[in-house]
Amino acid sequence: MDLRSLDLNLLVSLDALLTELNVTRAAQRLHISQPALSAQLSRLRSLFGDPLLMPAEKGRGMVATQRALALQAPLHVLLHEMETLLRTRPGFDPANDTRNFNIAASDNATIVAGVPLAEMLKREAGPGVRLAFRTVDQNRIADQMESGDIDVLFGARHAIPPSMKTVRLLHERFIMAQRKGHPRGTAALDMDSYCALEHMLVSTSGGSFHGFIDEHLDRLGRQRRVAISVQQFILVAEILQATDYVSTLPGRLVTRHADKLDGFELPFEVSGYTLFMAWHPRLHADPGHVWLRELVLRSLEAR
Repeated sequence: MDLRSLDLNLLVSLDALLTELNVTRAAQRLHISQPALSAQLSRLRSLFGDPLLMPAEKGRGMVATQRALALQAPLHVLLHEMETLLRTRPGFDPANDTRNFNIAASDNATIVAGVPLAEMLKREAGPGVRLAFRTVDQNRIADQMESGDIDVLFGARHAIPPSMKTVRLLHERFIMAQRKGHPRGTAALDMDSYCALEHMLVSTSGGSFHGFIDEHLDRLGRQRRVAISVQQFILVAEILQATDYVSTLPGRLVTRHADKLDGFELPFEVSGYTLFMAWHPRLHADPGHVWLRELVLRSLEAR
């Protein structure tokens, strides 16, 4: 028997026929016409190679064959299990379930959104729930999210594949950071003093000495000197503490190092960026994924 060609409605009809032993009553129970049920009984006989139900010798109704009697109990159990399967909604219990979540994010996004998430995870999930933070491979991220290799992406709008679902996490502004005791002092910045300083740039693609701040300055007819380029935000605080370089950074990152760095408003208007959380649409209703996304949002709201 090829199960791919099996009409499951036939099994429901067989269960009703074996329960009622009467085509008319079984048809009423199934809310179909008697001729339609008689046609289904004919298909069932052909399917099982057995009459299944025979006319009773006395009175109205039917008598089940031995094959039909043997089918009745397991068929009833099977249909009940199928009904339970269809009605049961999947759930996720973070205290007892086991699941690994893979999150793609820059080191700055990991610090800003990942650290609060890790702190809340420790309080609200059991040992079976684990997080893996991974760097963003922009050339592969769409395929990784499609395949399920990456569950969630933390990133700016331009870095998110267009087919993904998104929610806003936070908006970030930029400020200039320098070490405590910097020889410049702590006076407010003007354009001349800002451009005269030696700057460190975070180039997430690696190796660039010209970033979006430099593009903005170009439009203003000004220029700064970028002396050092690093690929990771996490390196900036260490280098700033040991040198007289300055760096224009996300405000939250500077705040995390407020004991070591001083932050200053920029002497020009520049737009910040919005950090989003993105996920593939096929995971939108997954209970575990819903729980993770809610945990991310609650962890940031608590800050």
